[in-house]
Amino acid sequence: MTTLAEHDRLWIRRYHPRPDAAARLVCLPHAGGSATFYHPVSANMPESVDVLAVQYPGRQDRRQEPCAETIQELADRLTPVLLPWTDRPLVLFGHSMGATLGFEVARRLERDHGVVARALVVSARRAPSCPRDESVHLRDDDGLIEEMRLLSGTDSAILDDIELIRMALPAIRADYRAAETYVYEPGPNLRCPVVALVGDDDPKVTVEEARAWSRHTDAPFECRVFPGGHFYLTAHQKQVLGLLAEQAAGA
Repeated sequence: MTTLAEHDRLWIRRYHPRPDAAARLVCLPHAGGSATFYHPVSANMPESVDVLAVQYPGRQDRRQEPCAETIQELADRLTPVLLPWTDRPLVLFGHSMGATLGFEVARRLERDHGVVARALVVSARRAPSCPRDESVHLRDDDGLIEEMRLLSGTDSAILDDIELIRMALPAIRADYRAAETYVYEPGPNLRCPVVALVGDDDPKVTVEEARAWSRHTDAPFECRVFPGGHFYLTAHQKQVLGLLAEQAAGA
């Protein structure tokens, strides 16, 4: 059975441990998100898939820790944490900011450790080679909250709880800063397959920007388009869960 140093346990949440699983699914949250976002994924995966939900520093039980300044820093810190789990095939799944993080982690696993993921599944995020000039992280608190309402990624009851949302804003702002200031550094293409998922009405990424992920892998590429916006996956949970299970099975 895999063991982790106490520090590394802060990063990985296994809500439904499946020690005999044939593969592992690493779930990377969006900007301002936490590991709990992926509890339904963990609960609904088959016994053959062990789900590792990643908890970033600066939120929930890690809120006393400083947030990562950049995507690269986050990838540098997370990659060694994942190494003990690579005794089984890994599928990396990231939504929004988590997709970019998944890409950088997959690069480090291949480049530095010779570990090729079974697949990288990127959701609601443009390809690294498709930059945009964004500055949501520079807005005041009300502007940041309005962006979250626009994307519909946070429960409206939480957004109406001023005290609660103010507590979360530092981590949300830090994540937006890391995502919006990310600069792609050209390098070798990935050797793992890439599957891009996107909503057809997502203000943060067009279908063309999602299809551009094909430029970043030498392995098979697939793009699936769903009706909906940035958080299309909440309305299409069954289809997304099925796709993730297929990827973990090596389909």
